[in-house]
Amino acid sequence: MRLLGLLLLLLAASTSTLALAAGREITPEDRYELCLKYMGRAYYTKALEQCNRVRNYHRDDPVSVKAELAIADIHYKKGDYEQARLAYEDFARLHPRHPDLDYVVYRVGMSIYKRAPRLAGRDQTATRQAVNVWTGYRTRFPDSPYVDEVEEYWQRSRNRLATKELYIARFYARRGTWSAARDRAEGLLKRYPDSEPAPEALALVARSQHAWGDVEGATQTRGRLASEYPESRELVRLDRHLGKTPGEPPEEQIFTRPYRYPGMTMPGMGAY
Repeated sequence: MRLLGLLLLLLAASTSTLALAAGREITPEDRYELCLKYMGRAYYTKALEQCNRVRNYHRDDPVSVKAELAIADIHYKKGDYEQARLAYEDFARLHPRHPDLDYVVYRVGMSIYKRAPRLAGRDQTATRQAVNVWTGYRTRFPDSPYVDEVEEYWQRSRNRLATKELYIARFYARRGTWSAARDRAEGLLKRYPDSEPAPEALALVARSQHAWGDVEGATQTRGRLASEYPESRELVRLDRHLGKTPGEPPEEQIFTRPYRYPGMTMPGMGAY
């Protein structure tokens, strides 16, 4: 099989020679087909060379549009996702009514998603960008064969962003900064209400309310958790927490800048 593949590649590479031997000029279609064959065998440098020649020297030929899209695909297959994203975005900008636009938008999002860190604790800017690219995909391309895959990755990305928010909320909760913990958890629930971390976020809101002495609010939030996620393990954990003595809200503190305080003097200025 390896020998057969090598023979096919040599046959593809000899397209130019055969065309010249037949007494005809190498056509853009010849180069485009050669580009695809090189790409299929992972000879990406040679594939880019052929498709770039088609795009750069035969812009009036319809095959040049196919070459543009193939160039983006080559970068994607190489794992050069930033170059792939730029190429796909250029294609979408130049050909906004192309019949393969659904594929292009799908690949723009994937090119961004592939560069995003998997650990939620890291910078998730790329994940957020991918979500933005794919938002409303089913509405724009209801008949696309990629719609189910896009929605799967879209939801996966939203879960990752929600986990990032939960990660920060936990950080504040561990330090007893309940106001910040509650703000983060409520923001998570507002932006990602159907995400996997939503039950724990609800429990964290209830814990924050309980820590500030809002027993009624904590009980209501606990009821929402039981109603929306009756099988969640967070219910048991929350009940243990709510069984403790509720806390009290901290007193409001007047903020003063560390470098200015009453009676402080500065050169050329009086006391504050």
